[in-house]
Amino acid sequence: MTSYLEQNVKRALTPTGGFLRGFGFSLNPYIGCAFGKAGGCPFCYVRALPVARTREEAWGSWLIAKANLPQLLAQELAALARQRKLGDAAIFVSSATDPYQGLERRMKLTRRALEVLAQMLPRRILLQTRSPLVERDIGLLQKLGTHLVASITIETNDEGVRRALTPTSPSIARRILTARRLRAAGIFTQVAIAPMMPNHAEQFAAVLNEAADRVIVDTYFDGDGAKGRRSRSLGIR
Repeated sequence: MTSYLEQNVKRALTPTGGFLRGFGFSLNPYIGCAFGKAGGCPFCYVRALPVARTREEAWGSWLIAKANLPQLLAQELAALARQRKLGDAAIFVSSATDPYQGLERRMKLTRRALEVLAQMLPRRILLQTRSPLVERDIGLLQKLGTHLVASITIETNDEGVRRALTPTSPSIARRILTARRLRAAGIFTQVAIAPMMPNHAEQFAAVLNEAADRVIVDTYFDGDGAKGRRSRSLGIR
């Protein structure tokens, strides 16, 4: 059972780099993850990051909502604007947790953050999720226009693989439908095969070719931000 908490934080935007090169900041409205069971998805390298030790309970069994994040974000974007840096800013939403956790239905922290971003546009926003809940915000995403890339994680097109490794995640068909709906709404849509799990490659490629504007492919080891060190330390191989 997942425990849910709210807390105020000291900042909204976190300076970043490394495997997120190309982005100056990450924005995580939540800490933790409620998509998987306790212990997290078996390929989740975030379990090896300091954020996973925020609480003593196992990663995947708790979720913290950053209650004051929208207000802080407005202040920080205003500061970037005063420094004439807002027009160059690139923000990754989210780097260490999915921004559309189930709690988002009630808290709406991601939506409120996007509303702030729509008012004070940075150069680029990448919104990364595996949740169909993102469809709720299609009208808002359209307002972000060419500043936004909406990225849907789809690791495989084999439902047997999904059920074996991430049984509590949205189905493949549902996520592909989300990608199609985003693209049909005129939103630049990316599919992230991250990490790539066993799949039927030619069929997968054909489906994604019409469902997305762009596809990126990652492995268990290339995308963990430490050249595979974090993944290996968790015994993922």
